[in-house]
Amino acid sequence: MIVTPAVRLAAAGAAALLLALPVPAASAASLAEPTPPARHFVDPARLARSGTQVQRLGGAPAVPSVSALSWVVADAATGEVLAARNAHKPLPPASTLKTLFALTALPHHEAGERHTVADAELEGIGEGSSLVGVKEGYTYQVSDLWKGVFLSSGNDAVHVLAAMNGGWESTTRQMQEKARSLGALDTHVVSPDGYDAPGQVSSAYDLAVFGRAGLQDPDFVRYCSTPYADFPAGSWSYGIANTNRLLTGADGVERYPGLIGVKNGYTSNAGNTLIAAARRGGRTLVVSVMKPQGGGGLAVYEEARELLDWGFEASGRVQAVGSLLPRKALGKAPETERARAVGKIQGAEEARGTARTDSPARADSQGRTEGPVRAQAGPEPRPVAGAVTAAKPREKAAPSGTTAGLPLALVGAALGAALSLWLWRRFGAGGN
Repeated sequence: MIVTPAVRLAAAGAAALLLALPVPAASAASLAEPTPPARHFVDPARLARSGTQVQRLGGAPAVPSVSALSWVVADAATGEVLAARNAHKPLPPASTLKTLFALTALPHHEAGERHTVADAELEGIGEGSSLVGVKEGYTYQVSDLWKGVFLSSGNDAVHVLAAMNGGWESTTRQMQEKARSLGALDTHVVSPDGYDAPGQVSSAYDLAVFGRAGLQDPDFVRYCSTPYADFPAGSWSYGIANTNRLLTGADGVERYPGLIGVKNGYTSNAGNTLIAAARRGGRTLVVSVMKPQGGGGLAVYEEARELLDWGFEASGRVQAVGSLLPRKALGKAPETERARAVGKIQGAEEARGTARTDSPARADSQGRTEGPVRAQAGPEPRPVAGAVTAAKPREKAAPSGTTAGLPLALVGAALGAALSLWLWRRFGAGGN
């Protein structure tokens, strides 16, 4: 075949047109670095749902079936909630509320400070309260009073320390403010010692928040992990034992290895409640358990044991379903207000162009909700601890028009053929 000037001209023209064409956005993106996968994040409204919330990965053990109305298992270092059941259900906390009292009042006085108890400081103690044996006119070190709070759950020691902290009503207000600052929005404080009172509630989520916060204070940890101590009584002293059976092994409850504390409680209205923390293999977990429905008065310890065992075994094999870190933007409890606030936040993000995809969760026969974590691309709120790196912003859409989605080779061939036909008609066919 003889290549005539017309053919050469057609080829050159087609090449020029091809080089002048804009590269489609999809092709340009394919030449850049690979876009990392969309970042997974924790749905902040998930813990407001009823039933068991867990996000098991491959090889993760099944969550134990316990009878407590509400419970939480969380990583104390990161604040990630590994699993929970009815986490925000409002329930009376009993003496586990003393953890919030300690977070509020403990920093205000040195352990070695001495205080002589006045008669008025022991007024108003609820009937049937647990007591350590504080007596008016006796002088105590502050450390002795805190041992009375943590070991004997002494409401008499709480009343004296509250008086030193500005009074009963002032301490109540301070505790409420402290709870809000920690993001514990379900708690309403009426009686700082945890004694049953109308309207006084907390939740397994909030109790876990209090336990985690306490573990960051060395004095708090020292008191809550003390199994036995001597309590002064004038010229002599007597022994007191921590009522947390997982710590002491009393009443036939086996001691839990690595247990740190934190606080147990009981009232006729609240039933048995417990915040427990333990360390194993360089990891610390905090568990809260509220009102077991079976197994007697010691069931709260055995159910906490099961949840702690599960948490350590499931390490690295579950995706977080929530966080104990404060989320001030979520607004106030109860659950419906929290969920409504979350919906407003999500709606605002979507209005800014944030894209989310949801995979439907699955509920098993015991009410556990399992399913993939929601994926998010583009701008988003600050992630909870442990989240993976955020994805890059989405690429702009490819330009509209017929050439945007066609392969470059096909476009070039079409243009070349059209130009060749035009030139052939203009100048005539060449060759023999």
